[in-house]
Order: sequence, then structure tokens, then C-alpha cells
Amino acid sequence: MKHMIKMPRVAETTDEFYLVSWNVQVGDHVEIGDSLMEVETDKATVQIPSPVSGKIVELFFKEGDEINTGTHIASCESE
Repeated sequence: MKHMIKMPRVAETTDEFYLVSWNVQVGDHVEIGDSLMEVETDKATVQIPSPVSGKIVELFFKEGDEINTGTHIASCESE
């Protein structure tokens, strides 16, 4: 089953984040809670955990890109 992973709400004061780095690559297997990526706001750097387990199929952003809350950031295929 394919899952579209959305950028969660991680800050109460902003919905805009900048992708610092991916902690996964296409083809990697992740478990729920594994860190997918690191994002930055004007106040903090935050790790974004995976909400699902499975194989990463696609990453939709590159380092330096702006990401908004609720935007699809990756797709994952579970067994």
C-alpha cells in the first residue's frame, strides 16, 4: 500500500520550514518514528519522524527548499 507522507504541524507559530537535510534515501526502509528529515524555522531545527513503516519510494523536496505544513514530502510503500 502506498502512503503519501505530509509535513506535520511542528510549530504553533509558523507553517513554513526549510529542508536542512534528508536522513533517508529512496529505497531505504523506515519504521514509525524514524527520522525522515531535518527542517529549520527561524527559531529551531526539528527532526521530522516517519508516521508509517515501509520503503521510501519518492522524496518530493531537495535541501534548501521551503516546505509548508500539510504538503506531501515523500511517499512510502508498506507491505
